[in-house]
Amino acid sequence: MSEREFDVILHGATGFVGSLTAAHLAAHAGEARVGISGRLKDKLLALRDSLRVDWPVVVADAADAAALGELARSTKAIATTVGPYARYGMPLVRACANAGTNYADLTGEVLFVRESAAECHDLARSRGARIVHSAGFDSVPSDLGVLLLHERVAADGEGTLEDTALLLVSMRGGVSGGTVDSMRLQVDALKADPTLRSAVADPYALSSDRAGESTIGRVRDSAFPSHDPLLDRWVAPFVMGPFNSRIVRRSNSLQHFAYGPEFRYREVMSVGQSPLAPLLAGAVSAGLGGLAAGMALTPTRLLLDRVLPRPGEGPSSKVQSSGHFRIEVHTRTSTGAQYVATVAAEGDPGYAATAVMLGQSALCLGLDDLDADGGVLTPAVAMGDRLVDRLRVAGFELTVARVA
Repeated sequence: MSEREFDVILHGATGFVGSLTAAHLAAHAGEARVGISGRLKDKLLALRDSLRVDWPVVVADAADAAALGELARSTKAIATTVGPYARYGMPLVRACANAGTNYADLTGEVLFVRESAAECHDLARSRGARIVHSAGFDSVPSDLGVLLLHERVAADGEGTLEDTALLLVSMRGGVSGGTVDSMRLQVDALKADPTLRSAVADPYALSSDRAGESTIGRVRDSAFPSHDPLLDRWVAPFVMGPFNSRIVRRSNSLQHFAYGPEFRYREVMSVGQSPLAPLLAGAVSAGLGGLAAGMALTPTRLLLDRVLPRPGEGPSSKVQSSGHFRIEVHTRTSTGAQYVATVAAEGDPGYAATAVMLGQSALCLGLDDLDADGGVLTPAVAMGDRLVDRLRVAGFELTVARVA
């Protein structure tokens, strides 16, 4: 690895999130040997010029297995923003697994991560490649928040995690065409092959050890408004919860269920604590259900395709800079103690903040001395406290407090 030309290559650097991540690397990569890659050399050169860096550019199409293999062999780590990943991602995952190259992406696609784990986990492990999916707002805050709880509870001698819930306290930001396109692709895949629906609905679809899951049958994604007993408030479903929760459960299983044999995890969003909270929770749930139905039905799908952002489109710079997110991860331990982890940052969560998370993940995978073995991993398992430290330096809040 020390003989490779690059420490980090950013693939898909000229896309919407790619260009934001490139800008972050330009400001924070220091002496790291960075390259940028994509399909079009002219766009790569224009990006490089706009950032005023002297990074090499590498032309590599997402469908060119030979070019991707060469790309993977040239670097210690690759971060890719080329999605939807179910359509474009597997050739690069295979290339990195074969080459023993660390990899990070921004996927929020259950079926893609499931395919990657099934096909490449053992190969990546044998070659020492850390394949890290979901290194952005999907699912770094969730994954690191639970990891920090686990570490604090263990250090305090308060047993293991049991009832655990992520609460989205506040979030402001926009929606990009790439995210919408990923939603379209998964809906189309489920319509074409209904047998995949059970995999998407399975809360343990990404677990590395189904036989070891003691809570099978007792965990369900939050799909309706409810009064949450742990949080003691009315909550609504969080649109990213069904994916993030599967990443967190994979982290637990990859660590031999270190979070605890009775670890139960869900993600919800706050609707406040006013007398209107139950109604607001119902309205949010109905809206999410309507969007899902609208994407699945042809007439409404055609209408949504006309009004939702197209691939390559995203929130304005003003929206990005004025955005933020704040989440709290609450837990009750096996001894009855209660803790809360807070993860928060300024900037549009899906784009400005995600560019920081992906950029720092790439630098972590390319530069840091990591303990994790190879395999299809998660941010918490592959990078853990190294990434926590990097994000804190980058301005993120990542804290844990005991509350009872």
